[in-house]
Amino acid sequence: MSQNKKKLIYNEVKELSFLDELIEWKKDKTFSYWLIVICSWLSIGLAFYHLFVAVYGTPEGRSFRSIHLSIMMILAVFIYPAFRTSLKEPIFLNKNSSDYLRLFGFSYDFIIIVLILFVQLWTIWDIEAFTMRYGDKYIGDIITGSILMFLVLDATRRAVGWAMVFVAGFFMMHALYAHKFFGFFYGPPTRLSKYIDTLFMTSDGIYGIPLYVASTYIVLFIIFGGILIRSGVGRFFVDLAVSLTGHRTGGPAKAAVVASGMTGTVYGSAVANVVTTGSFTIPLMKNYGYRAKFAAAVEACASSGGQITPPIMGAAAFIMAEFLEAPYTYVILAAIIPAFLYFVTIYFMVHIEAEKHGIEKIDKSMLPNVWEVLKDGWHMLLSLAVLIGLLIYGKTAMTAGFWSIVSVILLSFYKRNTRMSVVDLLGAFESGIKSTVPVTIACACAGIIIGSVFVSGLGLKFTQSVIDLSGGMLFPLLCLTAISAIILGMGMTTTAVYITVAALIVPSLIEAGILPIAAHMFAFYFGVVSTITPPVALASFAGAAIAKSPPMATAFESSKVGIAKYIVPFAFIYNPSLLMEGPRIWSFYSLISVLLAYWCMTLGLEGWFNGKLNVYKRTLALLGSVSLLIPPLQIIYGIQGFYYNAIGILLLALIYFVQGKLNFNLKAQS
Repeated sequence: MSQNKKKLIYNEVKELSFLDELIEWKKDKTFSYWLIVICSWLSIGLAFYHLFVAVYGTPEGRSFRSIHLSIMMILAVFIYPAFRTSLKEPIFLNKNSSDYLRLFGFSYDFIIIVLILFVQLWTIWDIEAFTMRYGDKYIGDIITGSILMFLVLDATRRAVGWAMVFVAGFFMMHALYAHKFFGFFYGPPTRLSKYIDTLFMTSDGIYGIPLYVASTYIVLFIIFGGILIRSGVGRFFVDLAVSLTGHRTGGPAKAAVVASGMTGTVYGSAVANVVTTGSFTIPLMKNYGYRAKFAAAVEACASSGGQITPPIMGAAAFIMAEFLEAPYTYVILAAIIPAFLYFVTIYFMVHIEAEKHGIEKIDKSMLPNVWEVLKDGWHMLLSLAVLIGLLIYGKTAMTAGFWSIVSVILLSFYKRNTRMSVVDLLGAFESGIKSTVPVTIACACAGIIIGSVFVSGLGLKFTQSVIDLSGGMLFPLLCLTAISAIILGMGMTTTAVYITVAALIVPSLIEAGILPIAAHMFAFYFGVVSTITPPVALASFAGAAIAKSPPMATAFESSKVGIAKYIVPFAFIYNPSLLMEGPRIWSFYSLISVLLAYWCMTLGLEGWFNGKLNVYKRTLALLGSVSLLIPPLQIIYGIQGFYYNAIGILLLALIYFVQGKLNFNLKAQS
């Protein structure tokens, strides 16, 4: 290959760990330096603790979860200090008013850490006596439980945001003072002692299923992802995607779809995925002629899809498996077709947009060779194979996570370009724990919500009320669920949204006759979609910042590009074969039918196929998509779904014939 050819260079954006910052520290070893030292080694120590537990088994459940939560809350105080932007910011400099405010913030943080240690010691000092006091508490238990709830809310404010604090605070106030509410929320109040019993003394509150999953499965998988990223797998995924798709129509954007989809299976955050891969793909798309807001929207939609893509999905997927009392492989299997349909729809959008605006392909001479890329990084994919193999073999998610971590460390030494130093490895452990902090805190706060709903009886009341409000009809019930999840998702993490909706509304879906896996997956999808839905579309805003496009316009463009994420959940509710339920032949048929439906929908929304589509042809395309989405075995107005699907195919064929003939005539005339 000629050396004077311009090459595409991927500049990887890597978040520095505390350990990296300590190594690069050029100033005197101030007080802030030693705070970062404590934070770094506390994170690394917790990572090794979880690896030890994965091998030798968890200790007594309550003490294990409380240790995990306590350290995570301490880390939340370190990472998100009061009245300071970071630990590196000095506490006291010029003795002005802002310095005194930072000093006050430090004093407040110190008190919070002392209270966290006090609650932890109270809990595990005599764990057997503590658990036996359920229903017969000391006054000290009530005080300690109240302190713990305050600490969880404070950590939530720091790591997750005020929105979840307000939601949890509302349910807490309702449980304790339901007699002060009116209308639907009116009810008998709960005594403080009983409330503390539920949220602090039992496993139905803060130390419930969400925290259990966060402290066992999720932390290991996030550490696994951190090691993969640290070893350069992010660069490998982008290079592989560019080499595979860059020379095709709309190649730059297709590379973004493939790269972000692959990287998203490792990253836990849609925003982090946008910032890393988007720093390369968005400028590339713009350079080749894509509109700025479209380039940002494609990256945002592709990046947010990582949370729904097997084998490593979002943290909520592990919690879903616990709620369903099913193995994690069951959730993975159900997620395969919907995730594939989502990414293929974005791919369709990119292709039509490229044809519509005459986007150039990338010259092959500028692209990395696919075989050279695979030669450099294929071995790292074996760790994913280890993970999938162990899960299929029937091993627990905890065991699979541990051996996946071991495998990725060993495999990284196979090639020089992926080999990690001791600092890299420890930094990966630390980054994994740091990434787990918001998830763990959100799970603990979600435990407050679940416990409050349980003790007040609001859950059963809410379920029945939603069914009554929908008039017993399925579609309005689904719309209410989707709207609730999107609204909650505007200020909460995907995990927190899913848990809240699963506690309040999913039971009503199941009571309406929907399969449990479909009901939970529906809530999961609409918890994820908030990252691209205005007005609070964090992934879209991150993409807009890189593309220098208007944030809100980018968010609306994302909603169009990622429209499949709004439609796929409705599709698998009415057609569970898309979740691999029932005979596989129907799953395959439904996959083909829905693929054609999304192609029709893309033509209708973009208004282009071998030339501009007029309003009539666009209407036919959209009608065809609706016809193809109907499940084959469903009977509507006495007509089986097969016939509706056939009508959709005929409409698509008609558009192909008319537009193809028109294009041929235009070429002949020219």
